[in-house]
Amino acid sequence: MKHLITIFTLLLFIRILLPAVDNTASLKITALRIDENISVDGILDEQTWNRPGFKGLIQQEPIQGVKPTQANEVWVAYDDEALYFAARYYDKKPDSIMARLVRRDFIWGDPSDGCVLYLDPYNDDRNGYFFYVSAAGTLADGLIENDVKQPNDLTWDAVWQGVANINDEGWCVEMKIPFSQLRFKDNEKQVWGIDVERFISRNAETDMIAYTPRNENGFVSRFPDLVGIEGIKPSARLELLPYLTGKGEYIGNDPNNPFNPGHKYLPGAGLDIKAGLGSSLILNGTINPDFGQVEVDPAVVNLTDVETSFQEKRPFFTEGVTIFRFGRGGTNNNFNFNWTTPNIFYSRRIGRTPEGNLPDYTYADIPNGTHILGAGKITGQISDWKIGMIHALTKRESAEIELDGQRSNIEIEPLTYYGVFRAQHDFDAGQQGIGILSTFTNRFFNDENLRNTINKDALVVAADGFSFLDKDRTYVLTGWAALSNVTGNKDRMIALQKSAGHYFQRPDVSYIKVDSSATSLTGYSGRLMLNKNRGSFILNSAVGFISPKFELNDLGYFTFSDYINTHFYAGYRWNTPTDYYQNMGISGAVYSSYDFGGNNIAQGYFLQSNIFFSNLYGGNFTYIYNPSTYNSRRTRGGPLTLNPAGSNYDLYLFTDNRHWWVLTVDGNIGTANGVDSKSITTTLEFKVSPTLTLSVGPYIEKDKSEAQWIGAFTDPTATETYNKRYVFAHLDQTIVSADIRVDWILSPTLSIQAYIQPLVASGKYSEFKALRKAKTFDFINYGESGSTIEKNLSDNGDISYTLDADGNGSASAYTIGNPDFNYVSLRGNAVLRWEYMPGSALFLVWTQSREDIDSNGDFRFGHSMDNLVNVKPDNIFMLKLTYWFGI
Repeated sequence: MKHLITIFTLLLFIRILLPAVDNTASLKITALRIDENISVDGILDEQTWNRPGFKGLIQQEPIQGVKPTQANEVWVAYDDEALYFAARYYDKKPDSIMARLVRRDFIWGDPSDGCVLYLDPYNDDRNGYFFYVSAAGTLADGLIENDVKQPNDLTWDAVWQGVANINDEGWCVEMKIPFSQLRFKDNEKQVWGIDVERFISRNAETDMIAYTPRNENGFVSRFPDLVGIEGIKPSARLELLPYLTGKGEYIGNDPNNPFNPGHKYLPGAGLDIKAGLGSSLILNGTINPDFGQVEVDPAVVNLTDVETSFQEKRPFFTEGVTIFRFGRGGTNNNFNFNWTTPNIFYSRRIGRTPEGNLPDYTYADIPNGTHILGAGKITGQISDWKIGMIHALTKRESAEIELDGQRSNIEIEPLTYYGVFRAQHDFDAGQQGIGILSTFTNRFFNDENLRNTINKDALVVAADGFSFLDKDRTYVLTGWAALSNVTGNKDRMIALQKSAGHYFQRPDVSYIKVDSSATSLTGYSGRLMLNKNRGSFILNSAVGFISPKFELNDLGYFTFSDYINTHFYAGYRWNTPTDYYQNMGISGAVYSSYDFGGNNIAQGYFLQSNIFFSNLYGGNFTYIYNPSTYNSRRTRGGPLTLNPAGSNYDLYLFTDNRHWWVLTVDGNIGTANGVDSKSITTTLEFKVSPTLTLSVGPYIEKDKSEAQWIGAFTDPTATETYNKRYVFAHLDQTIVSADIRVDWILSPTLSIQAYIQPLVASGKYSEFKALRKAKTFDFINYGESGSTIEKNLSDNGDISYTLDADGNGSASAYTIGNPDFNYVSLRGNAVLRWEYMPGSALFLVWTQSREDIDSNGDFRFGHSMDNLVNVKPDNIFMLKLTYWFGI
């Protein structure tokens, strides 16, 4: 670690003076004010488009800087209400234009010929918008940030028009983008940044006005100026999106359940609001939101002590949230090796599953999630500061239970306020930047028992920033730091200190301990990274830390605290295409992790190579070696154990996505932390027709764990493990699942999409054992060396085991249930979406789920599938109608 820190420090002073790359920032494109009515139909028969257009696109790929293989001509015009864009893309072989309809915003998976219009209305050379239309008429839009082309935010959706038309000369595109959908300065004369991109699929060719040369950085900062726009004002327009829903739930199969007759019919209504606040801020609000049209979460089997994190899919929390991204400024690489970056704002906490405990009951009516009463989001810019904030209020939730014929209501989630604030500011034309991010959670309890299980308040205050270290922006230093504070009663704080995120009860350390008098917990975290943004040689190094008392799971997400991590990464890439490849590279890294007591809890050596062939096939190979280290989490609050040395091999292959079939394969074999693991993930996509796509993604995993957690039991004779027996077992686990998707895009405004995920998982436990001594991977195997194990069978057929470390000796015996399992699940939904007018849509949704579990740990695929078919499904049918209008 000392060597890594030394290298990291030396690199801070590196200066490589590379010549500045010429760009197109001095180029100007003029927009024409018009009085003519533009019919957005892709035909270009208006007088506006008969004047000479701009023809200065150049080739970015495959041969940078040369003339495009096909001619291009583009125009920009405007009136008081909107910006208009048109392009005529000539093609000598119009019958070879690839035009496939895919779902909206599926831009990176669409192999069609296409056009992208990029706009930087603030002309800040870092951020902007993009609008995409394929030759088939598929639309996509989103936000770009941090002066890079990718990744960008596809969750932002504007109300605009775009139409393509294929003709004998090639194809044309027209766009109409209302000024109400954009944010720009309140100036009489506007100067924006603009760029245009054309993709020719059969040639894998990209033509642009301005692009980022290979081994360089900067994208938005290279845009030419868009001039000529005068006399327009930022819109303060109010947009309303009321909606009505009708839902039928057919859930449950117990006729004796008094709370669930097997069917429920639930009408609903709500309102989404969008309003301009002054010239540069936008308010998005939602009242009584319903997100029934979003794709269901996949089923997972999680036997660890770490919470599963799910992707956010609810539109209000995904649209335009790039402002809330944290700690990534300036750098175009963000490598992590054995480091999980704390997510300070994890929006899935808002509307989470209620967390209160229930007493014994026979039947219960428990809400699946916490209802969001209302939420508001403000984003935009004040002076030179980018601003974002979210405020949300969730309902007080109760469960109704019945026991011995008596019913009662139990509060399981308090009324809760969630607040998020974000601000960012760049200096010196983007050479440096700073930002702040803060979250606040405030709960209002009616039931005092809830105070023992849920934090009262939580506050996180964080700052991030970056600074380029040279004028050519080759090296950048980026970092962040955060401070957290949670409050609650003494019982809650004791439980939090002992929880999986902290494990303060560890008996073999002195730097942390459970404070039984605490009513708050305050911690800190941060990371500093150096990255080389330009050139063929890649360099990245970072050091990060999470203090033992750091906690942010009220409105954020993190796995565990008490962690220090560092890495050094270097590589080389060949980005100039040859007859054999488009690009390739090789890289390596060393990394190490420690707890705050100085124990080495992870270490690794990483090697990777990748190649992208000229036929657009490719792949990468990764090898990781992990030497022996300590494990501070295997005993879940107990002493350190040893991590045996291990290694991992991963091979990923993919084919050309322009073909009617596309295949990706990822195979992984490894041994780590006492687990032998083998898995293979594949995705096979069939382009059945220009409008129908079928994707099947089977996944198979086989794990053999030598020390799967069972439990901890007090035993005064276990002196080598601090008077407790930490019990484990050998586990054979098999998981077989598949992600199946069908996209039938009947038109750019009418689509049917379906997602299905069947899953079968089994776990067979054997060779029960107890840790023999701390800081080892040595175990007492029950049934050997004087220890005993007895299998018990109850009258109803349930299996349990009685374990005794010394047979007839003084050690206590303890009984555990049968941990074997066989779990089957099927989750899926189908959504018909019809955008019957811009911004307004009708959704018809069918969601189905099935699941069953038994205690047979043998993997029997046929038997499991029979169970899955025979399980009574839960079905939900929903109709949702939205209507957009502006005032």
